[in-house]
Amino acid sequence: MSDFTWKPDGYLEMIRADIPRYAELQEQAIAAIPFAPQRVLELGMGTGETTRRLIEAYPDSWVIGLDSSPDMVFRAREMYDDVQLARIEDPLPDGPWDLVISVLSVNDLSDEQKQALFRRVKDHSRALVIGDAFEPGELDKVVEWCGGEISWEAEGLAVVRAVY
Repeated sequence: MSDFTWKPDGYLEMIRADIPRYAELQEQAIAAIPFAPQRVLELGMGTGETTRRLIEAYPDSWVIGLDSSPDMVFRAREMYDDVQLARIEDPLPDGPWDLVISVLSVNDLSDEQKQALFRRVKDHSRALVIGDAFEPGELDKVVEWCGGEISWEAEGLAVVRAVY
């Protein structure tokens, strides 16, 4: 993926140009949710695209979104009540969570940061869904570290689901 400026204006067009199967990745991430979640934590909320799709599929869900970009948080707060400025490397908000979900955010972390994140998620969540772009060999490590399974894969993109 190319470097993004993490600005809300033009973000979706930019990401769709860089990841032609972006809409399918989003669809598959929502399809991988193993049960109707009540309390959801989204890591890297961005423009709120994943949250929008999740709420369409599960209207009773309550989503808290985290993002490290002040511009993205400001924009997301126009549509959603509970959006927090936070890095996913930092401690997560208090759980428990039915679901932790992230699309195109986790692979920005180092291997050590991913492993620490997955440990925190396992301690505070019933399920995890990750949709991301993966380099060769990276996907197998993520599956092992989170204790999950691949629910969808195509052209360097994949969705991983874990139920705890």
